[in-house]
Amino acid sequence: MLLIKKNKYIFIIFLLIQFLISGNLSSEALKIGSQNAKVTIKVFSSLTCPHCASFHKNIFEKLKEDYIDNDKIRFEHHAFPLDLAALNAEKIVRCASSSESKFELLHNVYEKQKKWAVGSDIKKINEFLIKIGVDSNLKEIDLKKCLENETVQELILKERIEAQKEYNITSTPTIYINDKKYEDKHEFKSFKKHIDKLL
Repeated sequence: MLLIKKNKYIFIIFLLIQFLISGNLSSEALKIGSQNAKVTIKVFSSLTCPHCASFHKNIFEKLKEDYIDNDKIRFEHHAFPLDLAALNAEKIVRCASSSESKFELLHNVYEKQKKWAVGSDIKKINEFLIKIGVDSNLKEIDLKKCLENETVQELILKERIEAQKEYNITSTPTIYINDKKYEDKHEFKSFKKHIDKLL
């Protein structure tokens, strides 16, 4: 898991202070699956985190096929950006219209993480993120507006603040199953064992 280093993410602190000054907004995690599902999985992730991408690729896709699509699990992706690139990637993901399309875009962002989440040139990173959005059938003009949307940015930062307060996040991904922290191996077999006990 990717540990949070305080001195590395000073800019996030600056953004959080800006948000606190700006006022109150209601935050909303990305959710997929039945509201009546017996099991709810919450994953707190940064989109530049390699371990988060690995979780999505190796576990989420199987969870979706075996549990989410069968109304057995409700899955929540909670934004916990650790840098500006991750924050902007979240804004791109939320540019999609429906929950399904947001998760499809999330998948594409993770799938190409090694290509866009490199270097420190945020302009180049943004250009790559926009391309991912365009390849996912979104309009470039809309994606650029999403990147400039301060309201969405404040919502994402509020989500991060609330997660830190309630769950004391120290690394990403941090995972909760029915509000109990999951601390077993990050492999599908282990997840399946924990989930099946709750169904």
